[in-house]
Amino acid sequence: MKKSEQYKSLNFPYAELRLQNGDDGKCKVYDIVRGKYIAFTPEEHVRQHTIHFLVSHCSVPLRSIIAEYPVILNGTAQRADIVVVAPSGAPLMLVECKAPDVVIDRYTFSQAVRYNMILKARYIILTNGLKHYCYECTADGGCTPISSFPRFESQ
Repeated sequence: MKKSEQYKSLNFPYAELRLQNGDDGKCKVYDIVRGKYIAFTPEEHVRQHTIHFLVSHCSVPLRSIIAEYPVILNGTAQRADIVVVAPSGAPLMLVECKAPDVVIDRYTFSQAVRYNMILKARYIILTNGLKHYCYECTADGGCTPISSFPRFESQ
């Protein structure tokens, strides 16, 4: 099954995703971070393209990317879609991915800011694959929009 058969193009450069049909007949995509095939949902489509973009265009080493990073928020287990960690192991970038038909709104931004109150990453990225919103965060919790994804090598 080709990606284009099920999912529309995203606002990312082309990424070669490895797809296969699972035993249940549903499409699966190989996650280069987790090293296994997982369900190819619309949100996963965005997450995988974001991961490939971070590696190929932002110079993020694959070993610095964690998918579905656990976050405990008010005693409840949550998961950030992607966290990029600095060489020290501290979170550097928090990325929240939504399906292309989900509008990035205040709720999405608030979700990421709540996660970042725990993680304290320098950057927050919000994407639905079509629109990307990038922010640089300060120690006091403020977030300022920036024009593009940050490059890892400048950290």
